[in-house]
Amino acid sequence: MNICIHRGSNQIGGSCVEIEQDGQRIILDIGLPLDSEFNDKSLLPVVKGLDGKDPDLLGVFLSHTHLDHTGLLKHISSEIKVGLGPAARRIMEAALPFLPDKFPPIPHGWEYDPWKSFQAGPFLITPYLVDHSAYDAYALLIEAGNKRLFYSGDFRGHGRKAKLFQNILAKPPGNIDVLLMEGSTLGRIDQELRFPSETDIENELVEAFSKTQGLAMVHASGQNVDRVVSIMRASKKNKRTLLIDLYTAVILEATQNKNIPQSHWPEMALLIPNSQRGQILRKSWFDKLKRHSSNRVFMDKIKQNPNKYTLLFRPLFVNDLIKGECLEGASYIYSQWEGYWERGDYDKVKYWLAKHGITKQSIHTSGHAAPSDLQAFVQALNPRKVVPIHSFMPEKYPELFDNVEIHGDGEWWRV
Repeated sequence: MNICIHRGSNQIGGSCVEIEQDGQRIILDIGLPLDSEFNDKSLLPVVKGLDGKDPDLLGVFLSHTHLDHTGLLKHISSEIKVGLGPAARRIMEAALPFLPDKFPPIPHGWEYDPWKSFQAGPFLITPYLVDHSAYDAYALLIEAGNKRLFYSGDFRGHGRKAKLFQNILAKPPGNIDVLLMEGSTLGRIDQELRFPSETDIENELVEAFSKTQGLAMVHASGQNVDRVVSIMRASKKNKRTLLIDLYTAVILEATQNKNIPQSHWPEMALLIPNSQRGQILRKSWFDKLKRHSSNRVFMDKIKQNPNKYTLLFRPLFVNDLIKGECLEGASYIYSQWEGYWERGDYDKVKYWLAKHGITKQSIHTSGHAAPSDLQAFVQALNPRKVVPIHSFMPEKYPELFDNVEIHGDGEWWRV
C-alpha cells in the first residue's frame, strides 16, 4: 500500500490523502484549506484522474461534510464516484442551493453503513461512525495488500455522541499498521486539560439565557446539529422558542432523525430574513417553504416579547433585527471556532454589535479531541506507526505518542 498526503501534513484543513494498491487508487477527503480566501480549481491537489479520465482512480471517500474536507469536490469530474455517510450526503445536497457560489450536485457513489465493510477495487473499506461537530462523520479503516490503515478523520470524545468514542476505545480495530490521525488541538490546549462537554455548553447557555432581558442570539452553524440541540434544550428550560431560518430547517430535516429538533416542533419556529425571502422568490422554493411554515413567525411578533425567543443567529439577520426593533436587552453569544472571529470573517458583525452596545460572549467547545483523548485513542488502537495529519503541530506528536513517523505533503511512502 502506497500513500501520499497531498495536503494536511502540517496544517488544519485542506485534507487530502491518496492511497495506491496494485495500480488502483482512492482519495480520502478533498478539502479546502482553512486559510484560503477563495475556492478555485487551482487549489486542487496534483492527483492524476480528477478530470474523470483515468479509470485507475476509483473514487473519493469523504470523512464528513466540513468544507476543509469536502470544499474542492466542486472542481472534480462528476464521473468520479464519491463515498460518504447517507445523512452527510443529504445534508450536503440540502445546503448546496443556499451556497453563494455554484456547487454542482454531489456525484453518486458509495453510502456508508456504520461498521459494515465494502469493497472498492483492491481496497476493503470499513466506516466507523465517530463523535464530531459535523453530523454523520466517520473514520475509515482501509485494508489492501495485507496492510491496514486507519484514517481518523475528525473526531472528539466530549460531544453528544461521546459513546461512539468510548466504544472504539473498548473495541478498537486490531492489527493497525498505520494510524493517520488528526491532531487539531495539539499546541492549542494543555495536555492535561479537557474541553467542556456539549452538556456543559447547554448548562452555560441556560444561565446566559436566564440573564438575557430580551432576544438571546446564538451565532452557531446550522450544520452543528449537536449545538442546535444544546441551544434548543437550553431555550426550552428558559421557556424560550428557538428561531431558525429556512437553511437551518432544511439541514435539520435532512438528518431524517426523529430525535433531532425540527421546524414543526413546538419548541421551534421559522423566521425568514428578508434576503432569504428574495432567494425563495428567485428560486421558486415555495414547496420548501411550505414544508417548514407550520410554526412561522414574523419580526412584529418577536418585537412584542423578545424575551420569549432565542435566535440561531446568522449575519443575514442583521438588517431585519434593526428594522424590527428587536435589539433592546438582547444578548449575543458566539458559539463557533474563535479563529473565524480573530481573522476578521465577522468584522461586520463586530461593528454592528458595537454600534448597538451589545457585548460578545463566547460559549463553545471544540469539535476535536483533546490531547488526552488522542493519547487514549492511540493506546487503544496500538498502531505500528502514528502519522500526523490535520495539525499545525506535527512535531508535538513524538512528545505524546510512540512510533511516530512524519511525512510531508506530496511525499509518497509505503506501508
